Amino acid sequence: MNLINELFDVIIVGGGHAGIEASYILSKMKKKTLLITYNKNKIGEMSCNPAIGGIGKSNLVKEIDAIGGLMGQIIDISAIHYKILNSSKGEAVRATRVQIDKEIYKKNINNKLKKLKYLTIYQDEVIDLIIEKYCIKGVITTKKKIFSNTVILSTGTFLNAKMFIGLNSYIGGRMFDHSSSGIINSLSKYFKDIKYFKTGTPPRLEKKTINFSFFKEELSDTINSFSFFHNIREKKNKLKKIKCYLTYTNKYTHKIVKKNLNKSPLYKGYIIGKGPRYCPSIEDKVINFPNKKNHRIFLELESLNSNIIYPNGISTSLPLDIQKKIIHSIKGMENTKIIIPGYAVQYAFLNPKKLKKTLESKIINNLFFAGQINGTTGYEEAAAQGLVAGINVGLKLTNKNQNYIFDRSNSYIGVLIDDLCSKGVNEPYRIFTSRSEYRLFLREDNADYRLTPIGYKLGLINKKKWSFFKKKMNYIKNNYYFIKNKKIYIKYLPKKIKNKFIKKKINKVNLKNLVLNYDILSKNFTKIFKKYSNKININYIKESEIILKYKGYIKKQKIDLFKFNKYKNISLSKNINWNKVSGLSKEVIEKLNKYKPKYLNQAYKISGINPSSILSIIIYLKKNIKN
Repeated sequence: MNLINELFDVIIVGGGHAGIEASYILSKMKKKTLLITYNKNKIGEMSCNPAIGGIGKSNLVKEIDAIGGLMGQIIDISAIHYKILNSSKGEAVRATRVQIDKEIYKKNINNKLKKLKYLTIYQDEVIDLIIEKYCIKGVITTKKKIFSNTVILSTGTFLNAKMFIGLNSYIGGRMFDHSSSGIINSLSKYFKDIKYFKTGTPPRLEKKTINFSFFKEELSDTINSFSFFHNIREKKNKLKKIKCYLTYTNKYTHKIVKKNLNKSPLYKGYIIGKGPRYCPSIEDKVINFPNKKNHRIFLELESLNSNIIYPNGISTSLPLDIQKKIIHSIKGMENTKIIIPGYAVQYAFLNPKKLKKTLESKIINNLFFAGQINGTTGYEEAAAQGLVAGINVGLKLTNKNQNYIFDRSNSYIGVLIDDLCSKGVNEPYRIFTSRSEYRLFLREDNADYRLTPIGYKLGLINKKKWSFFKKKMNYIKNNYYFIKNKKIYIKYLPKKIKNKFIKKKINKVNLKNLVLNYDILSKNFTKIFKKYSNKININYIKESEIILKYKGYIKKQKIDLFKFNKYKNISLSKNINWNKVSGLSKEVIEKLNKYKPKYLNQAYKISGINPSSILSIIIYLKKNIKN
């Protein structure tokens, strides 16, 4: 492929989840895009667990989908197991987790990218950047110089990466893949605070050597879509929905880990990078939670045509012989074979505070960063950043003064970007619903309501999807007013609730009253809704009920935000015993003691301190002021 004389609008370095999303968005925006990857067959590779979503993370993917991104679409045609997390709780903290067939996911990603008119995929390794007068001009690969107006670096865990198995180390950012070390020299000339993080993965196990009868079965929930636009997607998912399995470590497992810490590269100090707090290795779990008798292991099949099981929950970098002992200590896995050993990866990242909220560098013009190179962890966070970088590169190429900044109030994408660029990171960042002060509004179910109109204005939502969205919103609006105003006979109510109204001699009751006070969902009123099918759309009753249910809570949340703005400049005494402040986690107390903020607003700017923690501090301060 001769690219020497070509000038691209943008070059994207890295074919992971950030690079994929950026490529898709920029092609939609009709920008001449070159995606450079060292191995075309690894585009869309799921390096860690074969699942997407979870608490906070599913909100990101829903938002990516709502605004016109790719990940949600590919999930729906690659999914083999759906799970609704926190199903007994409110919609604001509910989350979807989807297990993916890794091989089919990659195939579907590649098929989609190959069809994009404005995208060229080139297999090579970028070894240097072309920078002139603090402006990016292109890249140098092992074979040629390639010029472009903008560059997006989305190198994942490959930047100057090193892998560890026991006390042995290997150059590489993933098993069987090498490290991207060339561009670190270019970057280090301009970015003086390059640091390292660590991630890890568990050993992959041979399915046929596992006795699953000892484990708890986890069946797939009865949903078949993640994307808001699943009704109009081109391809349907006909894949078999499989079982996952749940088991636990035990005292023998923990004894093996403790006995062999002298062989751990992490505990021997070989690894300098800090690992993710919310996805610790089995070594960290055993040491940091000494009183915990067991730790959960979730067994997931990597692909329908594969014999490989991913044991989520026992990430480790201990030597292979010790990993075998750990696995064999678990009932049902006494004879299980390890196909690929677990390992740790230490990789370089750049301080995201050096980025604008468009993800463009503040130091080098037209150079954008997306994904784990910014200190984040997870497929979902990477994809969200790829989307943000892609949108803003596209807008800047159209008009250098144009951009789109995602706001904290309209999306978890906005929370992610604001946290990174304003607070920075001191450990691998992952999104949580607790990080948002608007979390009652930023729910999974309404991501399209919040972001699809923005996607349409940006040209990322086509007319077919826009028409589908407008009809849906109209149905929800009509349903909302129906529920708000309609009275029904109590004979349609469940017996327990009906008896309460019989005692009060009430014959009819308002649907709104039932939704707000008795948490009755639409399934109880199927007959009633069918009766009024000319006025409502039963497929969207649930969405209308959620809006009604959360209206009061959102109003209260706005009052809490007002409290924060009122007290944000209040001074914090050096003598505050943070352990006495109710509602603060161990992590937050640790950071408050370390950084000793003088004002409440300074506390909020500390990475890892979320809005609910700030509210707990305000309540504590108000009580002490009164006393």
